[in-house]
Amino acid sequence: MRWICRLIAIVSLLLPSISSAQEVWTAVTFKNPQADLSLTGWLASPDASDPTPAAIFLHGCSGPGRGGSVSSTYTEWARILTAKGFAVLLIDSAGPRGFGATCGTRPERKTMYLERPGDAYAGLRYLQSRDDVDPQRVYLIGWSQGGGIALLTVNTESIGRPEPAPLHDFRAAVAFYPAACSRKFQERPYTTVEPGTWRTIAPLLILQGADDNWTTAAPCEIFAGHLKSRGEPVEIIVYPDAVHGFDAPNRPLQPLFSYRTAAGEHPLVGTNAKAREAAISDLLAFLARH
Repeated sequence: MRWICRLIAIVSLLLPSISSAQEVWTAVTFKNPQADLSLTGWLASPDASDPTPAAIFLHGCSGPGRGGSVSSTYTEWARILTAKGFAVLLIDSAGPRGFGATCGTRPERKTMYLERPGDAYAGLRYLQSRDDVDPQRVYLIGWSQGGGIALLTVNTESIGRPEPAPLHDFRAAVAFYPAACSRKFQERPYTTVEPGTWRTIAPLLILQGADDNWTTAAPCEIFAGHLKSRGEPVEIIVYPDAVHGFDAPNRPLQPLFSYRTAAGEHPLVGTNAKAREAAISDLLAFLARH
């Protein structure tokens, strides 16, 4: 009986945190006309009376969360940004397409790379239609696959950009440990970029873990270095000892046995408290500068 009481006490402690995490978000829907698709989004709003800046979140290959909930990584980042006066829109690009996880070599992965830049612009149009959002200050933030999509979205030859282009495009973009962070994936067929001509419409910050064995730092550093040498407004910060998902709140370091990296290893994921703290500071400073 005593252990049952203890279990009830533990559950009662956990329930408020689960409930309060979901109370951050409100479900919304909007259209991606390029894909002729009705998208689901999760909106978090700050306590403000005037129009606010906003950030669009692009989830990784696992989707926005499990069982209809939102991952704690995105929820905690939404808390951080709403506390700073930002609205946040997390776009679910998987569920409305009938997809589960699109990691690894699954065929749905190519569809996501081709269509998700259009999702990002659909989110931009939705936010700019709202009276509580400043249409000139909408930012784009992506994680892993979503980080790669952020790069595909903000380049000048993005296949997701509508015609005519929006009056106010993304103000700046941030990519956490982005997939597709190389010339190979940032050129055709995922964009109309000719070799060696990648340019960005907005300042771009890349946040990468030095020990990430899934979306490794080296190709991304080479790509970013090439862009910087051509005068593109691109910054990259590589955090020592950090692996994939280093910014997650309280995630134990563990291998993902369901997947293999390009080198044949199991991807390592987990929180790095020092890198997480630095990333929060670096991201907020970057947004403040732009």
